[in-house]
Amino acid sequence: MPKKIALLFAGQGAQTVGMGRDLAEEFPTAAELFQKADDVLGRKLSKIAWKGPIGALTKTSNCQPALFVHGLACFSILRELAGEFPIGGVAGLSLGEMTAHAAAGTFDFAMGLKLVQRRGELMDEACALTNGAMAAMIGGAENDVRRLAADEDVDVANINAPGQIVISGERAKVEAGVGVAREYGIRRATVLNVAGAYHSRLMQSAYEKLGAALQRVPMQPPRFPVISNVTGVEVRTPIEIRRTLQEQVTGTVRWLDCMERLAELGCGFFIELGPGGVLAGLLRRTHKDVDVISVSDAESVRIATSAIAA
Repeated sequence: MPKKIALLFAGQGAQTVGMGRDLAEEFPTAAELFQKADDVLGRKLSKIAWKGPIGALTKTSNCQPALFVHGLACFSILRELAGEFPIGGVAGLSLGEMTAHAAAGTFDFAMGLKLVQRRGELMDEACALTNGAMAAMIGGAENDVRRLAADEDVDVANINAPGQIVISGERAKVEAGVGVAREYGIRRATVLNVAGAYHSRLMQSAYEKLGAALQRVPMQPPRFPVISNVTGVEVRTPIEIRRTLQEQVTGTVRWLDCMERLAELGCGFFIELGPGGVLAGLLRRTHKDVDVISVSDAESVRIATSAIAA
């Protein structure tokens, strides 16, 4: 068994129609979680996750809770099949940080699901009130991307891996940044197909309202280290957790720092929980020889269980 295991929870954009359906068909644990989610939310989230259409699932107020439930279903099945394996730390990309906290027992499933649902609604509202966009900056140094962001009056939304940084802000300014990217030594710049300017000042209305929602959620210190997107280190107290989850909405997701911190904590085996394998790909850009597995369905959960036991 690996000495320390890190869990990585997927963020918005990873969603796929059908996610979790085979898990629910094969494992009662997963079926119960999806049913509980439907009951808590008072609507058929499971139907949207399993049958779509993709347009409905992609809506922030649907995909965020769907990814939350799917990630925790994968985690619950792993625990069921592999037992209480040692967890050295967890992290989640954006929305995935909420899932990470639920896995660590910071708040219970129902409270976490309601919070994620509210977060998605508030971000949808903020998108509707603004004309925002995001763009990936590929093959540029962080300092150069930061210079571009300052010059074009946009924000640095994600530092995902070396040479993969995302900017966010008003659409016209983001598009202008894409147009001048090569002048800053950035190899390629592409506007992303997203609903708005996440992790930027344009999410200020969501930041303010989410802060109030977070105050109503009972929290306790996590059972194992949860790495914050905005600080890149562990968060321990409910006060600290509320603050960082709120700041994450408008702040930079320092995913690269999160991965480095998990490595510093001695994690040598990483398990991505969620569709798509994006987080595994980002991790391999940072640590080419890292041991990482992506878990999203019944087959991959069995492969991960065998790897944990090896």
